[in-house]
Amino acid sequence: MNIDWKDALGALKSSGAIPEDNSPEPTDESSQKDEGSTKGSVQKSPLYVITDRKGRKGKTATIIEGFEGSDDALESLAKTLKQKLGTGGSTRDGEILIQGDRKNDVTNILRSLGYKTK
Repeated sequence: MNIDWKDALGALKSSGAIPEDNSPEPTDESSQKDEGSTKGSVQKSPLYVITDRKGRKGKTATIIEGFEGSDDALESLAKTLKQKLGTGGSTRDGEILIQGDRKNDVTNILRSLGYKTK
């Protein structure tokens, strides 16, 4: 004997195991905090994206300057950029260094994350 899934669902609803109202319970957004967020809502001033070759044996690097935030947030943003670009990089002294000339790609990713760039 086969039980229709609609009949089984109706039986669960009538027994009270599943609430009739399918709307999610209201949540207090101020109490929820996204720890790993890389959104640029806190960033007031724009980030400066430049390319540089000095001191790198002729190899080009893309540098993001002007980040305002904690070191953890800087590390998180750098990790996101490196993953999206598929390249290496590092952070130091409030700057993010991305290997290669990826200025346009970095600018596009930062803008999609909500940061202002110059």
